[in-house]
Amino acid sequence: MKAEHRHELKTNELADWLGNLPQWTKENLKMIIYVTVVVVVVAGAYIYKKYEKDVVAVEKQTNFTNALVQLPGAKMQNLRSQSQGIDTSYTFIQIADNLESFAQKEKNNNMVALALIKQAEALRMELHYRLEAGSRRETATQIEKTKAIYTRALAKAADNSSLAAAAQFGLGLCEEELGNFDSAKEIYCGIAKNDKFQSTIAAAQAKQRIETLDDYKQKIVFKKAPKPMPVMPQLDTKTEMSKVPMPVDLETEIPELTETPDGQIEQ
Repeated sequence: MKAEHRHELKTNELADWLGNLPQWTKENLKMIIYVTVVVVVVAGAYIYKKYEKDVVAVEKQTNFTNALVQLPGAKMQNLRSQSQGIDTSYTFIQIADNLESFAQKEKNNNMVALALIKQAEALRMELHYRLEAGSRRETATQIEKTKAIYTRALAKAADNSSLAAAAQFGLGLCEEELGNFDSAKEIYCGIAKNDKFQSTIAAAQAKQRIETLDDYKQKIVFKKAPKPMPVMPQLDTKTEMSKVPMPVDLETEIPELTETPDGQIEQ
């Protein structure tokens, strides 16, 4: 078949298809609409996913980093405020809330665990940086809440030794703050003996706490203040010194005294 004849056949087929297009469109309108909707949804999902990855993910990471950076800054701010008699420990609660919000939205387990560990740390700081200590009941309630957060972090960080060790160490600190020193020591020993944790910072911290834990069990007894020294009266040098007897000058020549025949003493 010659090339010219093949071209002529293709042209005729195209013309026939275009001529039948309106009728075909009418007969397959529902299918066309369905396919169009599917294409639009798929394209929209792809665009949104790319936007979330490139923009939203970066925004979430930035917010998380800012929350982490705020912790040491909040410490310094509270110390400055305390020197002026102002209590700004509430800032730790705000940071804890931001970290909790991040943990709820984040899907990466390691990021969630880190956020929860820092959230628990912020709640513990809020107790320590208050100008006036809360009641024992209030403190115990907040520490129990903190323990629950550390436990959540431990579950999320099962595959990350550094985060898992940090979460366990936080649980030990909570036990100390509740006065459960034996439970705290048991947790620290578990961290120190775990081979997976040997290269972590928490392992070194746990060993140090084990060595010093007994010191925290002892009650602090303050010595009584010494009795004040008696205050010596101040002498007026012009008036009082004249009343003080002057010492005899041993080098001064003492005149010789003689007795007369009639009993009189002459110099």
